Amino acid sequence: MSKTAIVTDSNSGITQKEADESGVYVLPMPFMIEDTTYYEEKDLLQDAFYEKMAAGARITTSQPAPDEVMGLWDRLLQDYEELVYIPMSSGLSGSCHTAQLLAQDYEDKVAVVDNQRISVTQRRSVQDALYLATEKGMNAQEIKAFLERDKFNSSIYIMLDTLTYLKKGGRITPAAAALGNILRLKPVLQIQGEKLDAFAKARTTAQGKTIMVNAVKSDIAERFGGSVDDVWLFIAHSHNESGARIFRQELAKEFPDCRIEIQRLSLSIGCHIGPGALALACARKISL
Repeated sequence: MSKTAIVTDSNSGITQKEADESGVYVLPMPFMIEDTTYYEEKDLLQDAFYEKMAAGARITTSQPAPDEVMGLWDRLLQDYEELVYIPMSSGLSGSCHTAQLLAQDYEDKVAVVDNQRISVTQRRSVQDALYLATEKGMNAQEIKAFLERDKFNSSIYIMLDTLTYLKKGGRITPAAAALGNILRLKPVLQIQGEKLDAFAKARTTAQGKTIMVNAVKSDIAERFGGSVDDVWLFIAHSHNESGARIFRQELAKEFPDCRIEIQRLSLSIGCHIGPGALALACARKISL
């Protein structure tokens, strides 16, 4: 067994079952639904989350309490010499900064990685960290440095099905949301580095898919070495498994012979964009 534990949060989309199978550890993220706190993958599964959302429940995201974070670290450090903690992007939540402050009490035993990723690209970072620890023998600080150098080698493009939830979160005005829904606009958002930003507007689902495919092709050509063999490709979705499967069939023509994983977008993203979204993401394969 490696001397270094690899730890993340449920914003990565890694379930507790997947964590057990792969040998990593996942801190469940808290959500406030009405006046009750739930923990992702502990007492709040994706289907139940979207059922509550469809029923109009008031849902907000939250940071894990410091004693929850340190409690997990303390338990792991009884069995491991050190750990790498990979939280969601510091640009999207304050939980990374909080973890960095907490880690100061652990000397060099806890390395908090701020590589500004979330969901499927954060998951990829966790898998890369596990490989670097078990196969390459890197220690926690070396893994942290490697992943932070690699942080911009990924992109996520997300086509929304509705503007309703961006309006609820105050990211667009009610008038803009109403007009967009009437016109059936399919905005495409981008997560690259620190922020969730507007990328393009599509009038149809087909056009939105084309925008995402062209964006990823441009990233591969201009940023990630020029070959699809050098990247991981992912489809992600918010409560839209059937749409994701159809999209993967369509992508077989654009990226032949390329294995494309389907994952669920983490609930921290789903909370802000609502159900029905489709995403196309890529991450450059690491090399040493």
